[in-house]
Amino acid sequence: MKFPALRNLIDGIKPNFVEQGRLSKWFPLFDAVENFIFSSKTKTKNPLHVRDAIDIQRVMVIVWLSTFPAMFFGMYNVGDIGLDYISKAGLSTTNDWHHFLISFVGYEPTFFNKIWFGASYFIPIYVVTFAVGITWEIIFAVIRKHEINEGFFVTSVLFALSCPPDLPLWQAAIGITFGVVIGKEVFGGTGKNFLNPALTGRAFLYFAYPSQLSGDKVWIAGLQDNQITPEGFSGATPLAYAAEGGTYSVEESFSWSDAFFGFIPGSIGETSVLAILFAMIILLMTKVASYRIILGTIVGLIFMTSILNIIGSDTNPMFDLPFYWHLVIGSFMFGLVFMATEPVSGSGTNTGRWIYGFVIGVMVVLIRVINPAFPEGMMLAILFANLLAPVIDHMVTMSNVNKRMRAIQS
Repeated sequence: MKFPALRNLIDGIKPNFVEQGRLSKWFPLFDAVENFIFSSKTKTKNPLHVRDAIDIQRVMVIVWLSTFPAMFFGMYNVGDIGLDYISKAGLSTTNDWHHFLISFVGYEPTFFNKIWFGASYFIPIYVVTFAVGITWEIIFAVIRKHEINEGFFVTSVLFALSCPPDLPLWQAAIGITFGVVIGKEVFGGTGKNFLNPALTGRAFLYFAYPSQLSGDKVWIAGLQDNQITPEGFSGATPLAYAAEGGTYSVEESFSWSDAFFGFIPGSIGETSVLAILFAMIILLMTKVASYRIILGTIVGLIFMTSILNIIGSDTNPMFDLPFYWHLVIGSFMFGLVFMATEPVSGSGTNTGRWIYGFVIGVMVVLIRVINPAFPEGMMLAILFANLLAPVIDHMVTMSNVNKRMRAIQS
């Protein structure tokens, strides 16, 4: 549908925002609203450019939509445990505003109510993240007089999905502010940032408020608020179990299939490997994600895990954890598919993407196993690789130049 009336309305007020219009300084905001409703009319005319039906707007929409399986399963997963135990405990009223929202549909552990329970935690985080982040985007766009890039739609949802469900909303606001301003805008905005903005904001929260970003808080949303202790269930994540007792401990608490399907503790969008694999297929088929980075990361993880398995340790049980457990626990798959493949902060050369991915795979295992202070290493591994990406590309480019020079001279 073309919505001609709406199109005519927008075209009618557009002169006020362009060139010498009285509201020209607010053109970035108008342009963002127009592009949100309609596709951009701007077309490449210079013959030196490559013409393609895929533009930044379409790429970002594809990535944004690909997060939906992980998003909806994450909401269900939060409600599956939380609502079941709240219902068994006989909880019906509370002063907590999350449960005020839940009271509209009741506390029966039905499928829809579980989704609603998770949504009552995720949606407020997402709304605050988007509102605060887009405000910063608008401020910088107006000051610099450039368009508001669609990339923030992806940044906002990835940041929200990487957070625990009971994250205080003021922390979500601070985290996304740090990610957008310090991780991107201070370097010139989209396309000039060398760090992933969503990961930058998440890392800031991790180090600034560690007690609320790790441990039991990543899982028992709504239970600890009401001092409810589920029988036979601990809030520790599989990585926490692995750090305490290695493979035996994690297998005693969770099955590999539970970890693969996502019925395990974790942040909202990071638990279901199956849901994330659906996203990976979409991103690979549309060529938004690089298969070189994905395969390179998996190879690096298997390589480093195999070495540590062979070495072994009498004091660190994580040395014995096999690679197939590393693949399905923590945020490995979520970070790999949605963040490691991000084109701006990753390597741009084909050979560099293999190296870049391999570095991530090696680093995530080293951080998880060798450093007991950080049981989850994917976030730090990707940020570390982000810093190395320009060096990797430079080395690959210079290697190609030297090969051609030698070929010419010979």
